[in-house]
Amino acid sequence: MKHALLAVLFALSACASAGDPQPLPGSLTYGEKVIRSPYRPGTVVKNTFLGDFGYRVFETYVVQRDGTLKLTSQSTGPDFLWQ
Repeated sequence: MKHALLAVLFALSACASAGDPQPLPGSLTYGEKVIRSPYRPGTVVKNTFLGDFGYRVFETYVVQRDGTLKLTSQSTGPDFLWQ
């Protein structure tokens, strides 16, 4: 049952990521926040945080010409290692 639930969650997350990734609570740009980066345009910035159901969310941003961050990719994974 637990594995079936995980399979459904991964399938739903794949469907939701068909377009541009959307900021989640915990994302650097969630809630229309505008963050200015001190890095040069084109620099890749990575962000990781703990999302819903104990999953780790991995995000990648790219610094734009005006210094703002654009969310370019987002993925989730377990926050623990199976042994």
